[in-house]
Amino acid sequence: MWKWLHPYANPERAYNLAGKFLPWFSILAILLIATGTIIGLGFAPVDYQQGNSYRIIFVHVPAASMSMSAYFAMAVCAFIGLVWQIKLADIAAAAIAPIGATLTFIALFTGATWGKPMWGTWWVWDARLTSELVLLFLYLGVIALYASFEDKVLAAKAAGILAIVGSINLPIIKYSVEWWNTLHQPNAITVGKSNSMPAEMLLPLLCNIFGFMMMVAALTTVRFRAEVLARNAMRPWVKDIVAAEEAK
Repeated sequence: MWKWLHPYANPERAYNLAGKFLPWFSILAILLIATGTIIGLGFAPVDYQQGNSYRIIFVHVPAASMSMSAYFAMAVCAFIGLVWQIKLADIAAAAIAPIGATLTFIALFTGATWGKPMWGTWWVWDARLTSELVLLFLYLGVIALYASFEDKVLAAKAAGILAIVGSINLPIIKYSVEWWNTLHQPNAITVGKSNSMPAEMLLPLLCNIFGFMMMVAALTTVRFRAEVLARNAMRPWVKDIVAAEEAK
């Protein structure tokens, strides 16, 4: 069933395939984020309760949602690497980790900035905020483990185990506002349910969410290709790429 995927376990094929997707990811990310941000910050109506301060949602929500999605993708790649011993999956997991950590930091920072005028304080030990902070520590732990071992195989195993175990934090983040009485407002968008957010606010928010998704894909692709080259530096096909670039 999955035989068509087997050729792409080859580093050269995977590198070339990623290169074909990279321009599309990049273009879509730029177009979607530009559209969502311009409409959200410049044309969306003012919220009747929060005023203009709510506009940080157009950065905060995409960053927060993608911080969890990136971790899930990293954990899946780590699982594939551990179970099926596919090195490219380990490389993909290592490529995702710093991007996910950055998005988590952005989500925490923008959340604190939003919380100051709404709650009167930069930080509270709210269930959603605390579990998102734990997510940042998990990302940093995975990054540290990848960097702590010279043996890439051992590093991937150690970091992969932490990534998989840490995925238990994802449902806690997702459902924290439902399981506990928290200051954090309910999820802005709930799939399968009617959303009270006006279309003028919802559409630019969705644009930015999908734009951030494409941005994560593009950045991961860049890091993935760079890591593939670094780990296969002595292969003839890598030397051919380097020679072609130097000849330009």
